Amino acid sequence: MLNQEMIEKLNTQINLEFFSSNLYLQMSAWATGQGLDGCAAFFKAHANEEMQHMQRIFDYVLESGKTPVLGRIEAPTTDFSDIRTVFAQTLEHEKAVTQAINELVELAFNQKDFASFQFLQWFVSEQHEEEALFQGIIDKIDLIGDDRKNLFFIDREVAKIAASHP
Repeated sequence: MLNQEMIEKLNTQINLEFFSSNLYLQMSAWATGQGLDGCAAFFKAHANEEMQHMQRIFDYVLESGKTPVLGRIEAPTTDFSDIRTVFAQTLEHEKAVTQAINELVELAFNQKDFASFQFLQWFVSEQHEEEALFQGIIDKIDLIGDDRKNLFFIDREVAKIAASHP
């Protein structure tokens, strides 16, 4: 059974995942405006994935007999300087999400809430994949170079990643 502290932290995580979805959807819109359709598709798919993460936690709280609480979600930024900056900000955001998940795992373990501890293991693995994915994209951008002439190649590479990443 979830105690009040765990419920509050899970609700915070629900809202963080919701914000992540909004952030990536906004990044998709920005990429579309830049003519980076591959990046736009990547971020739109990622926004949907983050919404699924939110729903997974939402359902877990419900299944535990508690009521999830959706809080106010801050609007994401709408303007970005370049595509590398977008991905760098995404990586930093994912690191913050990883930290939040790790704090939830630690709380579950310390409270001997092994059901929540087990539930959260999926998110631990997911965050490892997320950080590796975004770091890999940044590495590719750094390899190709984010000069305007190379944006076509960057966009094409990100589109390939999006197509191969479920």
